[in-house]
Amino acid sequence: MVDNKIVVGISQGDLNGIGLEIILKTLAEPGISEICVPVLFSSQKTVSYFRKMLSMDEFNFNPLRDFSQLNIKKPNVFICYEEEVTIEMGKPTTLSGKYAKLSLEAATLALFDKKIDVLVTAPINKHSMQEAGFNYPGHTEYLGDKLGGKPLMLLCANDLRVAVVTGHVPLKNISEKITIENVLEKINQLHASLVKDFGIRKPKIAVLGLNPHAGENGAIGDEEKKMIIPAIEKAKENMLVFGPYSADGFFGKNMQSQFDGVLAMYHDQGLIPFKTLAFGHGVNFTAGLDFVRTSPDHGTAYDIAGKQIADESSFREALYTAIDIYRRRELLEEISKKPLAFSPIKKERG
Repeated sequence: MVDNKIVVGISQGDLNGIGLEIILKTLAEPGISEICVPVLFSSQKTVSYFRKMLSMDEFNFNPLRDFSQLNIKKPNVFICYEEEVTIEMGKPTTLSGKYAKLSLEAATLALFDKKIDVLVTAPINKHSMQEAGFNYPGHTEYLGDKLGGKPLMLLCANDLRVAVVTGHVPLKNISEKITIENVLEKINQLHASLVKDFGIRKPKIAVLGLNPHAGENGAIGDEEKKMIIPAIEKAKENMLVFGPYSADGFFGKNMQSQFDGVLAMYHDQGLIPFKTLAFGHGVNFTAGLDFVRTSPDHGTAYDIAGKQIADESSFREALYTAIDIYRRRELLEEISKKPLAFSPIKKERG
């Protein structure tokens, strides 16, 4: 933190997608430098290329190679590479994966070293990244490995918060990962995040079933009876946890509005309804880490890359959410360190 402003690190994502467009549009908004100190991990040449493409000639930034050069009054660009890069808008390439990887690695190192306070990641193409030597299914798994902790993918938009037990896992492998231990662990993580990161004292959590109609008492699969219900019963000992609910009926009846958090069993079970309800202003938050990382709720959007029509709303929300979560964690830590002194009540004589 610098002058009570949170230092927000930003990874550039895939150069051939809409990442740099939504980043520059967000950082060009009046007042951004009043609430945080943005640091984009990229290069002068890359940012200048996009500034020209977007006709944002008045957008000024401070290039830096060392954090002692940080400028708190305008966006900063931390130089990750010097060379010119071939940019092919709308096309996934190994080269775009390489520079997305360089940016993410530099930003993650800065987060780990506490040079930045929070990290906001722009969208990547996982295949391009893997072709460039990125040996992870996605951001969540990478950050869990590099920063320690057990990451939990948590999508949030206003009062809607949806987490998943399994993230980037092939559908055929999901059932084997639905164990009592895994489900209970994710319930605990979701509960902890709702308290710590969202300031909800006694969160109410809904758990979805794995099978259609939540298994119908074993008629359509037994994971609910064998794994999910025992995990819920265990969690109920000290948390407000309910379910398992049939996923289609749950969201169809707007039951999510009655809960502070929803735990889905797998990626699409949670993300399809979330994006249907909140696409464009939702945020992907990686809970379960000692560090704060958020990202927009969409991908690289190659189909509109370079057309200057990308909507930066979700990226802006990701930036604001990262700041809000950091502040809540700070407040909770301060409260925990300085509890009110206990004074026994003295009885009055008389």
